[in-house]
Amino acid sequence: MEYKDIVMPDYNHCILGTITSILKHYNVPTNHKSSEKLDKVLNERNYKNILFLVLDGMGEHILNDISKDGFFNDHKMDCVTSVYPSTTTAAMTAYYSGKTPYETAWIAWSQYFKEYGRALDMFSHNESYYREPLKKPMMDVFKKVVNYESVYDRIETASPNVKAFEIGPEYAERRGKRRIIADNLDELISSIKDVHTMPGEKFILAYCDNPDSILHKYGTDSEEAKKYILDAEEKVKKLSEEISEDTLIIVSADHGHKNIEKAYTLLDYPEIQECLIMPASLESRVLTFWVKEDMRKEFEERFNKVFKDEFWLMTKEDFLDKYKFLGTGKKHYKIDDFIGNYMALSVSGSMIRLETFLAEGKPVKKSTHCGLSKEEMEVPVIVI
Repeated sequence: MEYKDIVMPDYNHCILGTITSILKHYNVPTNHKSSEKLDKVLNERNYKNILFLVLDGMGEHILNDISKDGFFNDHKMDCVTSVYPSTTTAAMTAYYSGKTPYETAWIAWSQYFKEYGRALDMFSHNESYYREPLKKPMMDVFKKVVNYESVYDRIETASPNVKAFEIGPEYAERRGKRRIIADNLDELISSIKDVHTMPGEKFILAYCDNPDSILHKYGTDSEEAKKYILDAEEKVKKLSEEISEDTLIIVSADHGHKNIEKAYTLLDYPEIQECLIMPASLESRVLTFWVKEDMRKEFEERFNKVFKDEFWLMTKEDFLDKYKFLGTGKKHYKIDDFIGNYMALSVSGSMIRLETFLAEGKPVKKSTHCGLSKEEMEVPVIVI
């Protein structure tokens, strides 16, 4: 079936190109394609500070709907795709590592670790169904299995004269040597001002978990989302006027958002459950299935009978090799553990809750991401 109005990840023109340009500027070896437009800006002068501000969830279309002629769009340099899945786990890890999801194996919110016999939420490290920490595991999979070298360390190794700073919420995992906690945009901007006045060259990656949280709660067309983005735009404009001219400000996002129209649970479809070896994993708008080998035909027929207009079902081989949804590079050995023999990608406003009879799934949000709509997949790159 051919799906219309979807946006495929373009790894030659995606968010990975933004961080790749920054890495190139700091002499970090990389095999990924940089942003030619951003390369040109970075080569125009020797900036003392490069600030990369990520506003989680501020997609191209949300920004256009709210502030088409505002400060951000006045300074918009490009519109690029997210990586896939279009979710914070995969996208922010691409920023933090300078690598594709195919290389890091950071794919989605919940991933199944055979080392524990449990699905874990990747950022919180909690067990996915009970949403509680594991009790005294004998090995830390996040340090031993899905660890990666951060862009902070890579930059400081390649350019020892540069100090790399990360600024973000207290709950976020530490990835660099120089971390500053900022739990909202006001604290973030205050910290940026403090850091930029320090002596020497600096790279600053500042992450704000909004408007994503607001969008999840209230939806893309809410007054709350509109107010936040207009307020953020004004605050960043003021920041740009107050800091020194030898600082380049890059503002972007990890993904966009789409309002949810319909929510399903597979617990209502025993004929599909019969085909599965274990519960589905990843996220509600991109799911992976471990299907019994002798029931693959039945699974395809039964799943498509219900979901074919809302989810694009494909084999693991098509997902990884034909369409290269996770990108390219050196394949992480855990990819084959995390991806079952089928994938289902949302091409509509629908979601499928990840739940079992052990525990109810997480609450349905008004808006979310991970699908292939332009609203989720396209993000702006703003240069000030």
